[in-house]
Amino acid sequence: MNARMSGWMMVAVVLVTAGCTDDKQAEKPAIDGTPYLLTSQPAGSLEVKELLSEAKDGDEVVVIGRIGGEIDPWVEGLAMFNIVDNSLVPCNEIPGDECPFPWDYCCDPKVAASRTLVEVVDKNGETVAEDARRLLSVTELQTVVVKGTARRDTDGNVTLIATGIFVQP
Repeated sequence: MNARMSGWMMVAVVLVTAGCTDDKQAEKPAIDGTPYLLTSQPAGSLEVKELLSEAKDGDEVVVIGRIGGEIDPWVEGLAMFNIVDNSLVPCNEIPGDECPFPWDYCCDPKVAASRTLVEVVDKNGETVAEDARRLLSVTELQTVVVKGTARRDTDGNVTLIATGIFVQP
């Protein structure tokens, strides 16, 4: 192999290696999620259905639920996602069901009435501008316990303004 060919091969190796490094860095969150993760599960958690029926605007609450409720339960680029009541059964836990998106709970007609939006906020009350999947290292169907404040709008919809999240192992 001549020197010129060898030089081009070295350039190719460097470019491929640099590309791989950049891809791995792109997967890391831009914001450290540690301040939002609780190290132990808070006691006295409500189920999502209880939150929706009982919570008043401004109530401090602890809520347990599973990530899902839609094919895409995430808000792209923000620390926001849906959780559903634990009484719902995802499609992958129904014998014979081969739904490709078991976390959407499409088999259950009560899913809309058993789902709430979680919005992770910083100490200034602003929504954290980082994808929740990367920020909290979570995925669909994981059970989370969320500590925060219930925000009920004029239409009766409840959003859970989260200040801390415990991800069940």
